Amino acid sequence: MKKHVTSSHWGTGIAEVEGGRLVGVGAHPIDPHPSSINDNFVNSIYGSSRILRPAVRKGYLENGPGKQTDRRGKEPFVEVSWEAALDLAANALKSTGEKYGNEAIFGGSYGWGSAGRFHHAQSQLKRFLNCAGGFVRGEGNYSYNAALILLPYIIGDFEKLAVAGTRWSTLAKEGELVVMFGGMPLKNAQAAPGGCSRHRLRDELRACRAAGVKFVDFNPCKSDTPAEIEAEWLPPVPGSDTAIMLGLAHTLLVEGLHNQDFLDRYTLGFDEVKAYLTGEKDGIPKTADWASKQSDIPADRIRTLAREMAASRTFICTAAGVQRGEHGEQPLWGTITLASMLGQIGLPGSGFGIAYGSDGGIGLMNRPIRWPALPQGQNKVESFIPVACISDMLLHPGEAYQYNGLDLTYPDIRMIWWAGGNPFHHHQDINRLIQAFQKPETVIVNEINWTATARFADIVFPVTSTLEREDIGGGKRDNCLVPMPKIIAPVGEARDEYDIFTSIAQRLGIEEDFTQNKTSRQWLEEMWADVSLQAAEMDVELPTFDDFLNGDIIEFPDPNPDTILFSDFRQDPERNSLETPSGKIELYSEIIASFGYTDCPGQATWLPPTEWLKSDRAAFYPLHMISGQPKTRLHSQLDSGAFSQGSKVQGREPIMIHPNDAMKRNIVDGDVVTVFNDRGSCLAGAVVTSDIREQTVYLCTGAWYDPVNPEMKDSLDKHGNPNVLTHDKRTSRLSQGTAAHSTLVNIEKFEGELPSITAYVAPVSTD
Repeated sequence: MKKHVTSSHWGTGIAEVEGGRLVGVGAHPIDPHPSSINDNFVNSIYGSSRILRPAVRKGYLENGPGKQTDRRGKEPFVEVSWEAALDLAANALKSTGEKYGNEAIFGGSYGWGSAGRFHHAQSQLKRFLNCAGGFVRGEGNYSYNAALILLPYIIGDFEKLAVAGTRWSTLAKEGELVVMFGGMPLKNAQAAPGGCSRHRLRDELRACRAAGVKFVDFNPCKSDTPAEIEAEWLPPVPGSDTAIMLGLAHTLLVEGLHNQDFLDRYTLGFDEVKAYLTGEKDGIPKTADWASKQSDIPADRIRTLAREMAASRTFICTAAGVQRGEHGEQPLWGTITLASMLGQIGLPGSGFGIAYGSDGGIGLMNRPIRWPALPQGQNKVESFIPVACISDMLLHPGEAYQYNGLDLTYPDIRMIWWAGGNPFHHHQDINRLIQAFQKPETVIVNEINWTATARFADIVFPVTSTLEREDIGGGKRDNCLVPMPKIIAPVGEARDEYDIFTSIAQRLGIEEDFTQNKTSRQWLEEMWADVSLQAAEMDVELPTFDDFLNGDIIEFPDPNPDTILFSDFRQDPERNSLETPSGKIELYSEIIASFGYTDCPGQATWLPPTEWLKSDRAAFYPLHMISGQPKTRLHSQLDSGAFSQGSKVQGREPIMIHPNDAMKRNIVDGDVVTVFNDRGSCLAGAVVTSDIREQTVYLCTGAWYDPVNPEMKDSLDKHGNPNVLTHDKRTSRLSQGTAAHSTLVNIEKFEGELPSITAYVAPVSTD
């Protein structure tokens, strides 16, 4: 058996090959807590869902672009030769550009794509489309778009803050209390953009607890935080985090526990905050009793916790998932307001962190230099949309909307090219998305497996997995370079994306622009030469590229092991001013206030969700559904794999439900249940547990969409995809982020014969 070092989003592994066939991906000795998600590789590469040859939707093949688009997702595909598929794609791209302009082409490459630095699906597609004249792009992300747009007004660029975030190791040395909103799920930290050499979070949290740090967790799901840190669990009404923060802030204010000196020197706008907390602005003091009515957290515990926070070195952690709800900007602003009132920002063992635990890097490690990347070139098309507006764009071309202070209109998209992502996983309200996906004249998808997105395409190109090509592994926030040799031959007729785009570029007369007369290997060698020069400046000598591919991990020193966010700013706020309009922490933003957005005012504000347990809608749908990251895969990636399949309940995605809610519905552990509201319905497998708050259920994202009857509108999904239930509202007009966590449902026990799962069966015609 041959063994090779490799990398994926789930960490560094050892691929095992026998007779030219992958038999498994084991743990690398460097990783103390390896992820089992690598166990999904074998089934995903060789299973029934693998796309083996180019395929074209039957109606598109027979009738051409723009005809019978309402048949997407309903009719089979016909396998064709590479030459035929490449010709079709090239003609569609050329004719769309000539007839409508490149403003009618949407490059929908959103997703994690690949751990490799060169064969990164988004970079490959964007470079190709830029060479072909440009495309409409998506801006931001689904994970933390509210943070990306809001925080530059308040404290600075989120991505820079993630790099400069306070390290857990410093909290173990100096911290006393960590207050978490949304928990600290280890399952999220299994993955990291571009990969991670080690899974560090569990040990860092253990070290904090061993040092005496106390944890308090505001979170509807207890098991989203590791048991070994012994966190006090305070399960609030989902969506009420901002109210709790304001109740804590009010207590600090009225009891004189806030740090006025810090507020005066380092922040702007506290007078506005004070007027809101006391009720001077709206007649409603944001007392602990008021916060308790919104959250169901006892008022006395809110008051005592505020006192504990003021008396301790306190670090406030707000998970990325908390901002994926209606008015998701507000808990982020509330976090910063509360931390500013405590006055400990920039001190060891205290301050705040946003999106900690959302991946395996934030607060844990950073890369020492900028890893190499494929240049994407210049996009000649200026039009863009916030990523969560895909359905609105397709359904309402020409319609006006607002975003981040801009007045924009949706472009008229006639062609979509998707690579490295699965919108039928990450976008909300799938039934609405299905309608939207019928609008373009041509949809092209590059994929490894027959995901729902591939099934709703016209032309599907089979692409290689990370194990079927060579690359350079380097995580966005990791200190190691990991060899990614070609370990197995491509399965079926799969090709590298670079080769696919090169072939189409030849047909369009832009091959030299796209390839720069370089092969994949030559690009990689050039990228390796670039990173070698950077490493030499750090007195690190890298091997030749061949030796690297055949060797082991190369580890760089930790570039900033003792980072404390804003420590320089605290020492000298004039010389080390923040990248905000005022150079200070803006607790009130004149710029945001000037936009006039009622759904995002100029300061942290309690805006009740339209859909939550205290709304009238709860009379019909009395359970609040959370749709978080699964343990057994990254989002929907490799759902057909063995590890992912092992978590299913009678083949369905598990849903956590409290014993009291289950008893009312005559549901026992292991039952298949129907989860429904007026947007759609799905089947799921009941996991009855007291780890979930009453009136709350937890259905992880990523089960491949699998309708009982694709011909029927709003068909029951038999597999457990929560996005048939989520609404397609946004957080606010400021960030237009996804608000998926504001969803109410009901549940009943499924009776009758269970429909079989067909999500992994290739939709290829045998005629």
